[in-house]
Amino acid sequence: MGLKRRNKVSAEFSMSSLTDIIFLLLIFFMLTSTLVKIQTTDLPESNSKTVAPTSMVVEIRKNGNMTFNSKKTKMSQLRGQVKQKAATEPNKKDLTITIVAEKGVTTKKVSDIMDIAKDLRMKVILATQPKE
Repeated sequence: MGLKRRNKVSAEFSMSSLTDIIFLLLIFFMLTSTLVKIQTTDLPESNSKTVAPTSMVVEIRKNGNMTFNSKKTKMSQLRGQVKQKAATEPNKKDLTITIVAEKGVTTKKVSDIMDIAKDLRMKVILATQPKE
């Protein structure tokens, strides 16, 4: 007597693989977020508490050294680097340059960077420390 067995498909969904993927993504984002750093500098103070997203960071030191997204650069090369970075960004409306100028940096240098941003129709944020 040959009885046939019925193969039933289980309606259950295994969540173990999904939790593994979410855990790996969490670790990835935690590690990559710590790689984006602004070096500690003596910034001017302000009462402003506005926090905005940033696309690019330009750091200016008192001694004249300048970095663009943590890479050393010169003022003469900055416009080209900003244009190149802006071309790769998907959301061109919200491009923002954050200027991190140490105390004592001339306003001429900050103004030059602001002019570059204005010419490329970008927003500018001046990084400051909160007043205590």
